[in-house]
Amino acid sequence: MRRLPPLGAIEAFVQVARLGSAKAAAAELALSAPALSRRVQSLERFIGKPLFDRRHQAMVANTDGERLLAQIAPVLDQLSDAVEAMTSSTEVLRLRLGILPLYASQRLFPRLGELRAAHPELHLDIDTAGHGISRLGEGLDAAIALARDIDPTLYAKRLDRNSVYVIGARALLEGKTPITDPAQLAGLSALVHRDMPDTFTAWRDAAGLEDIEPLAVDMFDSGALMLEAAAQGLGVAFMHASHFEDANDPRLVQLFGIEVESPYSYWFVCRPRALLTRPVKLFHDWLIATVGAA
Repeated sequence: MRRLPPLGAIEAFVQVARLGSAKAAAAELALSAPALSRRVQSLERFIGKPLFDRRHQAMVANTDGERLLAQIAPVLDQLSDAVEAMTSSTEVLRLRLGILPLYASQRLFPRLGELRAAHPELHLDIDTAGHGISRLGEGLDAAIALARDIDPTLYAKRLDRNSVYVIGARALLEGKTPITDPAQLAGLSALVHRDMPDTFTAWRDAAGLEDIEPLAVDMFDSGALMLEAAAQGLGVAFMHASHFEDANDPRLVQLFGIEVESPYSYWFVCRPRALLTRPVKLFHDWLIATVGAA
């Protein structure tokens, strides 16, 4: 049998190639930077050629490195799955998922029956406490987060692109002074989610209404409560078109007919190493196939 390089050297190479950073790869593998570097160098010596273009803050796989990664990364993933399956003491696979309540209720939970049918062994521990990205690897395996962008050291897949809507009570369009002119925002409270603090200014600036200021800005940490507050006439919510459409609440309307591209998106996020585990990989692949990626 032909001699193979150490598995640790292969694993180090794959992580560096995927992340483009020795520091990030070392953190994923719980190694010191020098130890990681020695493993990568040992593989390069074994193969007899360099596999990376080394830059100040990054290591980018060269042509040989990309070719090797394409050939061995899937094999390493299969090996990881096989070992996990053999060492597991139970048929149950468990995923600790951080998720915002509104996305869970509008997008995920209506499809969970499909997930269970496809993967009956996969069980989810749902965590809606917020700050999911900061708790990856420390209580959470993966998160569905709402953000402008994601730390490049993490694995992230954008799940949507959206527009900002101004959402208000249907009653605002009725009566003697219906709310039809954005200038009337001066007499209304703007309802804004803490995870989307720039929705109002993004909508106002893109609509060319920089001089308009609302009566007040009320902050929420719950999208569902924002929609309810808007339906009760407590203010107008600056939220996504999908939030409005999926709510399907006859009490709510889109005001002004102005929609602008949102600076925020939903993302599936995990640590790169977590994507090698079977529960995270199963859920990730099902989510992308079902919900889609932008």
